[in-house]
Amino acid sequence: MQMATDDQRPRRKRVPINWSLPIFSAFLGLVLLAAGWIGGNPLLGLAMLGIMLAFGAIFVVGHRSETIRMMAAGRGADERWRSIDLRATAFSGMVVLAAVIVAFLWEIAHGRSGNPWAPLGALGGVSYLAALLWFRWRG
Repeated sequence: MQMATDDQRPRRKRVPINWSLPIFSAFLGLVLLAAGWIGGNPLLGLAMLGIMLAFGAIFVVGHRSETIRMMAAGRGADERWRSIDLRATAFSGMVVLAAVIVAFLWEIAHGRSGNPWAPLGALGGVSYLAALLWFRWRG
């Protein structure tokens, strides 16, 4: 049996890191830190910075993962990933709108005004209708 030499071993394909999301995550973390600090809660600001740095690190450490690469690619992704992203975005939007509606109903049922959930629900409904009209008009 022959030993494999360095020239015969398969080499891992080098995958470049897309730095845009890690840099944006760090920037947003610093903004959150500043907001927490200004608001008198620097520990919350530090916690939010830590979360955003950890989120950005996922894209650095996991850059070989197809899912991570496609999340980082955004609009540059292929048609399959754009379809997956569109469905995931629609699903998360529906979850958030359902939560807003439930929170609004909870507030109303407890004799309160329903704020801030009423304006958020209205924004979701109006933006949905506007998007339907826009995409229908565009073809």
